[in-house]
Amino acid sequence: MKEALRQSLTQKLQQRLSPLQMRFVRMLEMTGPEMEEEVRRELDDNPALEVADRMAEGDTGGEDFHETAEQMQLADYRDEDDIPSYRLEARNHSADDRYYEPVAVAGDGSLIDCLMGQLSETDLSERELDVARYIAGNLDDNGYMTRSLTDIQDDLAFNAGIDADDREIRRIYEMIRTLDPAGVGANDLRDCLVLQLRRMPSGKNRDNALEIVSHYFDLFSNRHFDRLMSAMGISREELRDAEDVIRNLDPKPASRIGESEADDRTRHIIPDFTVEADQNGNLTVAMPGNIPDLTIESSFAAVEDEPPAAADQISRRSEALSFISRKREEATGFIELVRMRQITLMRVMEAIVRLQRDFFITEDETRLHPMILKDVAALTGYDISVVSRATAGKYVATAGGVYPLKFFFNEKVSDEGNSSSHEILAAIKEIISGENTASPLSDDAIMASLHDRGYDIARRTVAKYREKLGIPVARLRKKL
Repeated sequence: MKEALRQSLTQKLQQRLSPLQMRFVRMLEMTGPEMEEEVRRELDDNPALEVADRMAEGDTGGEDFHETAEQMQLADYRDEDDIPSYRLEARNHSADDRYYEPVAVAGDGSLIDCLMGQLSETDLSERELDVARYIAGNLDDNGYMTRSLTDIQDDLAFNAGIDADDREIRRIYEMIRTLDPAGVGANDLRDCLVLQLRRMPSGKNRDNALEIVSHYFDLFSNRHFDRLMSAMGISREELRDAEDVIRNLDPKPASRIGESEADDRTRHIIPDFTVEADQNGNLTVAMPGNIPDLTIESSFAAVEDEPPAAADQISRRSEALSFISRKREEATGFIELVRMRQITLMRVMEAIVRLQRDFFITEDETRLHPMILKDVAALTGYDISVVSRATAGKYVATAGGVYPLKFFFNEKVSDEGNSSSHEILAAIKEIISGENTASPLSDDAIMASLHDRGYDIARRTVAKYREKLGIPVARLRKKL
């Protein structure tokens, strides 16, 4: 057997992104608030970077500032109804008296805190409270039990060192199911509704609702009302009253625990763009972000203008000059990336406005034209991946509301027509809203109605768009 050593030459073409390009791609995907945080972080980390035309401290732009501290605090609230009563009370105290400002506290806490607070008022021992806390820890955010009691018993023995028998765990679990909110500790939706109905005062409508959920839940959920009335021996009016009771129950009893009005106020969308239309049909696109203009700090920029120094001086200052040069290059690169991001986003948004001009003028969803990433890429000259990143997580504010940029992308329903998916969705929603709820339209009937309106689509397409709208099938839309 002979061994041979051979040498071959191959040629490959490989594309790699530079660190600046990778950072630009990441910055392009950021939303407005995320980009503002990135700029603030860079300003803190890089001494060579500063905000351009920064006003002198204490300068308010030539305008007198007479707003008091109390008025500034009141301006933090959305409207007058949100201002707490103590903010509007007069302080009838002398200057020597102490005044204690009310401090905002946290909400109701987590679900476990809520349940353990109620159990602490019972006669359970410390050991039993530990078992209860372990059981409550297996409830999800909606209050449903996620594991079996057998698995919980094994975990208590192996992980917590608590040897509890089946009877003790069952007793504590049933006690948790009696706590507020009603329905907590349920195993499924039917069990959750039963727990809530048992808390309600007895009555004809409540008793019928409890029997429906306990024994005929499948018939009720599948909307088989005729079979349900026959099985229970009740009239249509009695079934309607019982259905109203069931509809008023909460399928997620613990979902609101831990939330507060302050959380609701902070859940808002900050649009990255604004589009305004005037009376003549002219559209104006703007980026209302708070990203400041950046520049190189004067002391770092002045180093380039210094005259040449002697060799011994250069040797002593080499380390300092290297640091200054590196930070200046990083600052220059960051300024260029921010500028490129702003230009890219603006060009993409202007292309979307140009392609969807009819919608931005009328605010009518049916006026949306078919548009895909490739159309915007062809208009801007960017790659499809750049357009996709530039529109991800971005929103635009118009006179009619705030829309995600992905809202404007939709394909043609068919190759022959020029109807967009939004137009078909609006037509399906209109057809279903006008149907007879006692005999809802099937997908075939909706397809036939769409054909009468000039939309040639298949039944499976109707089903796909109906599910996209969150509308159930005809059988589940049936009402009494």
